[in-house]
Amino acid sequence: MAEMTTTRGAATGRTMLNKVPEVTIWFWIIKILCTTVGESFADYINETLGFGLTNTMLLFTAIFVAVLTWQMRTRRYVPLPYWLTVVVVSVAGTLYTDMGTDQIGIPLWISSTVFAALLALVFGIWYVRERSLSIHSINTTPREAFYWLTVLVTFALGTATGDWTLELTNWAPAQSVFLPLALIASIGLLWRFGANPVLSFWLSYILTRPLGANIGDWLASPKVAANAGEPVGLGLGTLVTSLIFLGAIAATVVYLTISRTDVVETYEATHEPTVTTNPRRERLGLVGFVIVAIVAGGVMIWGHNQPHATCDPTGASETMPACPKPAFTAAQTKAAVAKYQALARQAVAQDKSGDTTSSHATVQKMRDVWDADSTSLQAVNKKTWTLLDGQMDAVLKTYAIDHSSIQPASSTEQEKQLTVLLTDLAQHRF
Repeated sequence: MAEMTTTRGAATGRTMLNKVPEVTIWFWIIKILCTTVGESFADYINETLGFGLTNTMLLFTAIFVAVLTWQMRTRRYVPLPYWLTVVVVSVAGTLYTDMGTDQIGIPLWISSTVFAALLALVFGIWYVRERSLSIHSINTTPREAFYWLTVLVTFALGTATGDWTLELTNWAPAQSVFLPLALIASIGLLWRFGANPVLSFWLSYILTRPLGANIGDWLASPKVAANAGEPVGLGLGTLVTSLIFLGAIAATVVYLTISRTDVVETYEATHEPTVTTNPRRERLGLVGFVIVAIVAGGVMIWGHNQPHATCDPTGASETMPACPKPAFTAAQTKAAVAKYQALARQAVAQDKSGDTTSSHATVQKMRDVWDADSTSLQAVNKKTWTLLDGQMDAVLKTYAIDHSSIQPASSTEQEKQLTVLLTDLAQHRF
């Protein structure tokens, strides 16, 4: 879709020049670039640098507030603050969905449903108040606020629906590019036919998120999977992928700043206005959207029914749940508990000798062994496992393991929590 033109609504309140760019081919190119770099850069900070999901989310929320403030204070569309806001909001929206999925355990189908309902609510309030959803009339502060709220929700929704598609189909990153690409192309054809331009725009806008994210995953993922279920791709890594796309974004923004080809006023002075006023074609276009949605749903159902792994037997995959393990026998349970006790005693002895580095490594090993055994131990006695898991987490907190936002506690406190764990291991039998 090179452009989408619709009737400019009458502005209310403090009027400014339009605050968003004209929807040309450059708009879609840079939008996909922003989405890709947002995905890969967030993964680099969260996983490669070990910043953690929560800390990464808080960091980008703060950055989002800062750049959005800059964007809102401008009186007209300026490429740098606008596209910087898009990059940051793409990361923030993605992280909000990931927080719900990874930290809270919300199923992706629920996230998709909730964000879809939220988007419909935002659109409803926006239209009731402003009588227009067109991005060609973002010329007042309230309309711009609605616009950026909508953009944020579309990124969260695009993340949820995209991840849900991958969860259902287990497609590789290279395969997963084709569905959103085909959907965007179908919407573009329907728009050319005469489908409602505003609806066409927002549907395409949502779909660019899974498209850009899948491209980023394909470029960044290793050529050979380290664990079962891990994605494979071209092996560029998240940092190199981020730098390539940041460079492309910077070059495009410089070009648009100099040429001003995407400034609405400049564009309208050099192009004939396109008016979409055929109600019959809009109705037929709506039918077309429904048909495309049904076909997409059929493709997902087909992909879901194809033979593919649904769990990781090693338990090491970050993108696939571990396969259920059988309950330990009595002998296996006794041996596992003895293993944790030996490691806990070793860590206490290392703390007493002042060897904090070795103590940290020992507790890290104990955590890894505990995690590997957790499924089988829960199957033996979930109540006991839950109690011991809570105390295990208390030990990890004193070492700042899995809790990167806090500082390690003193050796005395570490010994204290390890002693409590040893007591619990002795008293609470599986």
